[in-house]
Amino acid sequence: MAKPALVLLPEWGSGHLMSMLESCKRVLLSGDGEAFSITLLVMRPPTAEATSEVESHVRREAASGLDIRFHRLPAADPPSDAVGVEEFIARYIALHAPHVRDAVAAMDCPVAALVLDMFASPLVDVARDLGVPSYVFMSSTGAMLALMLHLPVLHEKVAVEFEEVDGDLEIPGLAPLPPASMPCPVVDKKSPNYTWFVRLGDRFMDATGIIANTTDSLEPGPLAAIAEGRCVPGRTAPPVYPIGPVLSLGDRDRSLAPSHECVAWLDAQPPASVVFLCFGSMGWFEPTQVVEITAALERCGHRFLWVLRGPPSPVSRHPTDADLDELLPEGFLERTKGRGMVWPRWAPQKDILAHPAVGGFVTHGGWNSVLESLWHGVPMAPWPLYAEQHLNAFELVADVGVAVPLRVDRKRDNFVEAAELERAVRSLMGGGGEEEGRRAREKAAEMKAVCREAVAEGGTSHAALKRLAEALHSGASIPKK
Repeated sequence: MAKPALVLLPEWGSGHLMSMLESCKRVLLSGDGEAFSITLLVMRPPTAEATSEVESHVRREAASGLDIRFHRLPAADPPSDAVGVEEFIARYIALHAPHVRDAVAAMDCPVAALVLDMFASPLVDVARDLGVPSYVFMSSTGAMLALMLHLPVLHEKVAVEFEEVDGDLEIPGLAPLPPASMPCPVVDKKSPNYTWFVRLGDRFMDATGIIANTTDSLEPGPLAAIAEGRCVPGRTAPPVYPIGPVLSLGDRDRSLAPSHECVAWLDAQPPASVVFLCFGSMGWFEPTQVVEITAALERCGHRFLWVLRGPPSPVSRHPTDADLDELLPEGFLERTKGRGMVWPRWAPQKDILAHPAVGGFVTHGGWNSVLESLWHGVPMAPWPLYAEQHLNAFELVADVGVAVPLRVDRKRDNFVEAAELERAVRSLMGGGGEEEGRRAREKAAEMKAVCREAVAEGGTSHAALKRLAEALHSGASIPKK
C-alpha cells in the first residue's frame, strides 16, 4: 500500500513555507525509513518577486532526494479591494479552496492530513468534506497561538479598542500583557485584518490538531493554557504538537554565498564581542532612524555588524541593497573603522548567529530569527516592526527572559532614540554591570541547551513528534471523491 501523504498548503512567504516544509520533513523521516510522503500544494504568489522565491525553494527541495512532490494549483485572481496585508493573504488563500479540494480528492493514496497555514485555517472545511484530518501549522509562537485561540473570547469581553483598556490584558498562559504589545493585525478592531484574525482563531478550534514550531521547555505557560482549556472556556482545543525548534540550519547559506566578507570580518573579532543588527527580509529604516542608529553605535563603543537595507523599489515589498554613501552620516564609517562593519545587502544570518564572535542580536523579533538566536545561545534586544513582533518582544523579555527591553515608540512607526539603543546595546553586551543584560545572557545560554535537548532523542519535542506521527498514521484515509 502506498505511503500516506501529508498534503501541505503553506502561505508563499519563506518564513511560512519553509518552516512548514522543514517541520513536515521531520515527520516524514520520523519512522524507520520514510514514513510518509509529502505533496506541497503551490499557490501562485501574487507578485513576480514572490513567485521567483517560491520556485527557487521548489527547485532546491525537488533535488533533495526526499519523497516530496509539488502540485501547482490553478491561478486565482487576487482580491483587489483588500485593505490590509493579513486580510489580503487570508482572502487570497480562501479563493483556492475549490482547487485544494480537487487536488486532494484526486490523490490515489491515503492522506494522513491536510496541513494548513495559519492563514488557511478556514479550509478545515475542505478536509472535513473529504473525510481527511486537518492540521493547522503555527509558524509563530505558542504565545501567539494562545492569543489567536483566545481572541474570539477577548473580542466579547473587551468592547473598546485594546489601547483604551485601563491596565494590562489577560491572555491565558502569558504574563499580564500591555495593550501596546498586541500584534499589529489586531490593534484596530474596525479593520478587516482584525475581523479576519478573530475568524482564523475560531477556525483553529475545528482542526484535528495543531503543529507548532516551539517547545514545551521554551513556552510552558501558553502551551499549558491551551492544553488545559483555559484559552477557550467550554470548548476543547485540538491537541497541540510542539515539535520545535525547527530550523533549516545545515550549510545552505554558505552554499549560496561561500565567501561573504561579513563572515570573514567576524573571524578576526574576539569571542562574544560583536553586536549583530539585522531586521529580517522586510526590515528597513528611514534616514532619520538610520542617523539615530549610527549615533548609538558610535557612542556605545562595542564592535558591531549591522545589516542595513535600502527602501523597497516601486515594484517590490522587499528592501533593496543600501547606498551607504547616501544613508550614512559623513565620516561614520571612518570613525568606526576596525570595530564595525555595515553590510548593505542580504546577509547569511544563520552563519552569523552561529559565529563565536557574536555576543548579542538586535532583531525585529521574527520567530524564525528568534529560534536561530536561541539555538546558538545569543541574547537579544528585540525591535519589533510589524506582524506579531511586538508580542514576541514582550514574551522574550517578560516570560522567557532571554532579551533586554528596547523602548520602541509604536506611534512613531516604531522609532527608537539613539540614547535608548545605546543603553540596550551596552546592557546586552555587558561590561557595565547591567543586571538585566547579565540575566539575559545567562538565560540565552540556558535556552541554547534547552532547545537542543528538546529535539534530541528523549526530548519533549522529539516525544511530541512521535505522538504526531502516530496520530497521522492512525488517521490516514482515502479522500472521498
